[in-house]
Amino acid sequence: MKSLLSLLLLAVAASAQEAVNDTAQFLAGLPVRGTALEAFSRDDAWTTHATEFDAAWRALEARQLSKIRAWAPEHLGAAFTAREPLFYMFSGPDILYAQTFFPNASTYVLCGLEPVGAVPDITKIPRGSLPASLAALRKSLNSVLSFSFFITKDMKADLTHTQLAGTLPVLLVFLARGGCTIQSVEPAGFEKRGVWTASGTKIVFVGPVGGEQTLYYFSVDLSNGGFKSNPGFLEFCDQLGHGACLLKAASY
Repeated sequence: MKSLLSLLLLAVAASAQEAVNDTAQFLAGLPVRGTALEAFSRDDAWTTHATEFDAAWRALEARQLSKIRAWAPEHLGAAFTAREPLFYMFSGPDILYAQTFFPNASTYVLCGLEPVGAVPDITKIPRGSLPASLAALRKSLNSVLSFSFFITKDMKADLTHTQLAGTLPVLLVFLARGGCTIQSVEPAGFEKRGVWTASGTKIVFVGPVGGEQTLYYFSVDLSNGGFKSNPGFLEFCDQLGHGACLLKAASY
């Protein structure tokens, strides 16, 4: 009986893993043939979504990402190949550039004010709502794909009132387009005055460099006042040990 239960639990876990990876592929405009989302990928809205994302990624690769990949190994030295954590403050959901500059990091810690949201269940989104939701997702990524940074107020407006709310859909798109396979997605948090606060997400994935890597995104206020009221985030980072830090300033 125990063996049967163990097998059933493993099957459920494998199914959940496949489902979230399929969702990431679908949102990124990548093929989902042979999955539960294949029928949805036949809709004109998804075909348009995939075509526009393909074009945007080709331009992004030629204009920016290929240049970073050529520059980083020489100029980042040992930090480029290090397996140490990468801390990317004020990042929002920008795993795209974190992974391009530091593809070998064992752990990525990203944070911003944007809420986490949830992994969307595509099968439960009304077909009539899906075109607008996919269009809003593309629109929220326009600035980072064109200029390498998010315009926070635009992303908030684009993703707040759709079926694809929060940063998780964006993170899944970037990971899928970066050639990653999603292993799991679960809530992540830290203690706030002795109380466990789930204010983030933990994504385990296998990237192009091979081996499991972990991405944390926290919705957290990094202002002086925010640190005083919620020191748990810094304590969490301390526990991960020494690592590299990435900062990117688009405005002052």
